[in-house]
Amino acid sequence: MPSVFVYGTLRHAPLLAIVTGELPATTPARLAGHAVVQARGEDYPLLVPRPGAVATGLLVEMSDEGFARADWYETAFGYACRPCELQTDAGARTALVWLPQEAPQADDGPWSLERWQPGWAALSEIAASEAMSFFGRLTPAELGFSFTMMQMRADAHLRSHDKPRPRVTSDMTSDRVELLSSRADHIGYFTTRVDTLRHPTFAGGMSAVLKRETFIAGDAAIVLPYDPVRDRVLLVEQFRMGPYARGSRYPWMLEPVAGRVDPGETPETCARREAVEEAGLDLRDLLHVGDFYPSPGCITEYFHTYVGLCDLPDSIPGTHGVDAEGEDIRTRLLPFEAAMDLIPAGEADNGPLFLLLTWLSRERPRLRGMA
Repeated sequence: MPSVFVYGTLRHAPLLAIVTGELPATTPARLAGHAVVQARGEDYPLLVPRPGAVATGLLVEMSDEGFARADWYETAFGYACRPCELQTDAGARTALVWLPQEAPQADDGPWSLERWQPGWAALSEIAASEAMSFFGRLTPAELGFSFTMMQMRADAHLRSHDKPRPRVTSDMTSDRVELLSSRADHIGYFTTRVDTLRHPTFAGGMSAVLKRETFIAGDAAIVLPYDPVRDRVLLVEQFRMGPYARGSRYPWMLEPVAGRVDPGETPETCARREAVEEAGLDLRDLLHVGDFYPSPGCITEYFHTYVGLCDLPDSIPGTHGVDAEGEDIRTRLLPFEAAMDLIPAGEADNGPLFLLLTWLSRERPRLRGMA
């Protein structure tokens, strides 16, 4: 039965149970000459050598199966097991500990479980539940590649619970759906899920057993930059897999600025960040337009849409994007009327651009009058 020293997020009991698949016995323990610090710019902890410091944590007695699950999970994030000598109230103990394989260059100071839990515990539990469903099916490297998207999906799941009770549509809740089976048929940057279920019907009773496939993605923030003084908008042009895979001869598309909401990030913060990354823009005001599912019959993706007021001088157009994400983005300035002409011409052929231009056509006189 392996004995393991945990010092970070696995001290959170629900997460430890999800990862190990059991409720292991734990004992408070200390590791001399080490400190638990927060990785620079991240939410997770690192255990680093530090003379005179003492790292506190838990000595966990895992089963062989529980250890195999936890080791697979930790290896995905670049950690490796090493032996260590601990102190407990009952005396010295030898145990294993997961340490980063590459020494961190910098950190953001001491890491605290109590500070981490309010913002990250629930998200981490949901993401880990998805991750551990692939134990034995993915390599640690494959899990590491997919885990950020798992966190995005977990964050979107939590955000979906904030929706108020509907006033017009039925108030039937998801706990009335009878889920008979669920499996993920594909996991990569996105995932697809096949559910077998029954749901309540408007006539009363339950539906027949249904098999439904869902494309599962995180939320996205979308913003149309608008200069009310110059009366122009900025659009981005880039290659898009949707039209390409559909068979379009012209898979480059004009769109508003858009991007995935990172784990722990608000949609508003994402919209401002993407404006910088994709267009080099510092938005002055962010006007919320609406939030919606683009295709609720089969996709979980959810859009948070905005119009961003900003300055759009002639010098703005250029090429942008994050190299690590393979982005190749060209920005274009269009007078408002020219942008509206894209709709009848068929060049505003994506929902967010169509919606945001239509919203702007209604609000434009007010925004110009305030400029």
